[in-house]
Amino acid sequence: MADSENNNDASTAEPSKLCDLLERGWKIFDEVDSTNEPLASSSIQVRVKRGIGMLEEASTMVAQLDLFSCNEELEEVATADLRYLLLPALCGALSLKQSGRDRRLEIVQTARNYFMDFLKRCHEYNLSRFELPTANENSSPCEASENESPAAPSVPCQPDLVSMAVRRQAKIERYRQRKDLEARLTDVRRAVDSGQADDEVTRDFYLLNVQRWVTVCLEEMESIDQEVEILQKMDGLKQGAAKQPAQPARPPMKPFIITKDMVQAKVFGAGYPSLATMSVDEWYDQHKKRGGLPDQGIPRRVDTEEDTDAKEREEEDKEKKAENDDEESRLKTRNWDDYKESHRRGYGNRHNMG
Repeated sequence: MADSENNNDASTAEPSKLCDLLERGWKIFDEVDSTNEPLASSSIQVRVKRGIGMLEEASTMVAQLDLFSCNEELEEVATADLRYLLLPALCGALSLKQSGRDRRLEIVQTARNYFMDFLKRCHEYNLSRFELPTANENSSPCEASENESPAAPSVPCQPDLVSMAVRRQAKIERYRQRKDLEARLTDVRRAVDSGQADDEVTRDFYLLNVQRWVTVCLEEMESIDQEVEILQKMDGLKQGAAKQPAQPARPPMKPFIITKDMVQAKVFGAGYPSLATMSVDEWYDQHKKRGGLPDQGIPRRVDTEEDTDAKEREEEDKEKKAENDDEESRLKTRNWDDYKESHRRGYGNRHNMG
């Protein structure tokens, strides 16, 4: 009897501690999720590790107390115990808040295991309608088809438009369901926080929380599967780069200096139109071969000399005509003198009128 009383006292003392661990871990998650500080800061990481430790300790206590069983219905679970269904989901969400590039693949895989544990328990109790993800979704559909038929010829993987449309529609439906659950939670939370909620309202509050976290976990698992695929490919590339032989070292390049004067001379030239292409002697020899020098042959008259010769010839012709006393020339001269007397200078000049 004494042993049974001691066991009963221990069982009644443990739930109060379990409740404290859950509340403190949940509070840490809410603070970290809503903070504006960078997640990689030391203060945030310390709080994340502390919260994960509290939630993991609470999960161990739940497993020891056998609060949940796959052989019982949801109605058989006590209202105060429903909130402990959230422990794996909170552990997974806090695990994703950890930083570290080297441990990122391990972190996301651990978080996925927590989410999977939570979804399995919710699926057993029929808490929400959803399709349970497969246990191993770390490989892409193309890799899965290659693993199923390794002997088949390699065919480029084509995207399945039907499955993509189904996933898109399911994601839209989950988003709408999540918004609806959050709106209902806001109304129920007011009654619970005020302390006036009865057992039915409190049970509804915990169930709505669990259903909301179902949608959150499904979305997080899709993101984790995509991230795991990328991280695995990155690890493969790093391993392949490490296996490649090292390239031989290049000989050092000879340094060269480009001065401002060299560049300026190439762009603007030497400062004058062009450089000489031949010397004076070369020019003289070239023109000598062509016969274009002044001392080769008869020099040509200059244009001015030709003009003066023409004027002199005209004057000589006039003088000869005047000496011969030509009737025609005298008549022409007389008419020109009469015209000049009757017409002033510039008369009839319509072109240059000033």
